[in-house]
Amino acid sequence: MTGRYFGTDGIRGRANKFPMTAEVAMRVGMAAGLSFQRGSHRHRVVLGKDTRLSGYMIENALVAGLCAAGMDVFLLGPIPTPAVAMLVRSLRADIGVMISASHNPYHDNGIKLFGPDGYKLSDQIEARIEAMLDDDIEMALADSDGLGRAKRVDGVHDRYIEFAKRTLPRSMSLSGLRIVVDCANGAAYKVAPAALWELGADVVAINVDPNGININKECGSTDPAELQRKVHEVRADIGIALDGDADRVVIVDEQGELVDGDQIMALIAESWHQNGRLAGGGVVSTIMSNLGLERFLGGLKLQLHRTKVGDRYVVEHMREHGLNVGGEQSGHIVLSDFSTTGDGLVSALQVLACIKRANKPVSEVAKKFEPVPQLLKNVHISGGKPLEDAPVKAAIEDARIRLGKGGRLVIRPSGTEPLIRVMAEGDDQKLVETVVDDLVEVISHARSAA
Repeated sequence: MTGRYFGTDGIRGRANKFPMTAEVAMRVGMAAGLSFQRGSHRHRVVLGKDTRLSGYMIENALVAGLCAAGMDVFLLGPIPTPAVAMLVRSLRADIGVMISASHNPYHDNGIKLFGPDGYKLSDQIEARIEAMLDDDIEMALADSDGLGRAKRVDGVHDRYIEFAKRTLPRSMSLSGLRIVVDCANGAAYKVAPAALWELGADVVAINVDPNGININKECGSTDPAELQRKVHEVRADIGIALDGDADRVVIVDEQGELVDGDQIMALIAESWHQNGRLAGGGVVSTIMSNLGLERFLGGLKLQLHRTKVGDRYVVEHMREHGLNVGGEQSGHIVLSDFSTTGDGLVSALQVLACIKRANKPVSEVAKKFEPVPQLLKNVHISGGKPLEDAPVKAAIEDARIRLGKGGRLVIRPSGTEPLIRVMAEGDDQKLVETVVDDLVEVISHARSAA
């Protein structure tokens, strides 16, 4: 769903600009609170955030709206998105709310909503909430004696750390592993290093000093160069890079080479398949995952199911078809035996479990296939719909013909930023580069003319 407020992952935008204003956040609190009134009990909400400066503003506005709807709000403070999803169920809350723009720069922020089952809301429920945002909903709010209360909740970090640790076999220790963890100055800056240390690892933590504006800045899963250098510097066995809200992860091996989400899914799927744990005979990913992953899984007689971009579409497909491993190339890994959404720390722990069992270097264990040459470029847009222009449509059709049956082409608007994403892959790298460059030029001209 992409509406006036909601995009592919909740509501997101530049802080203090529509739709990420205090006024909209308050109305989201009102609408969401009213949407999840279920019976006469005291209704409760768990509300977490990452480390962005604007989180204070959005948090207070949401609290006002939720309390006005008669919801008691449990304030969790900075905590990973998957922890919010877990705590919705653990604390028997009616709604979970996470204030984060995930991997985006600090000047953006967002609101992610979870139902009482810990899953992100469906398109239908988001549409219902969106329809309420521009309506006169004040008449439906709580009476003066029915207003909600807000309070800080202690011990939530410990709850999440214990939850994450329990996803490993009780007897497994990370002793003997030196791990560099890059927390992106984000929501996991306390819990991720603590969990790894408690499991026995020698932990080197970087980017764990958030100041409100350094989240994701030249660090984390979207910019792991510092992590790669640090792994070399301290001679670590592995590097782990999370993003701002810790729902995604990428790995760096002992040689400083990057291991993306596709390779992580391949590793976990193979391990679980060998152990008889993999459900549904395959893996769920998006249209952006590398063709090499599909071929690797095919060699194991497993199927790759592809969905639209967005981890909640991956989760929906997993639930509908009974699969328990899914994710995105970017590092959103969903392991439904443990979590209802992407969880960077839990996914990293599963990789570490594979490393410990194999007793081999990460470079030998985690690279499961040779990626097919793939190139992704972004075209910034300021308005209009360039993909509807006739010259652009013709160029896209020509590109598909040039790539042939052995290649893939994906052209899509970003759901979170003003971008058109152009991705092509195929066995001929030069052809892939030429196709992408040609399309970017055509779309850029159409954008300029709009």
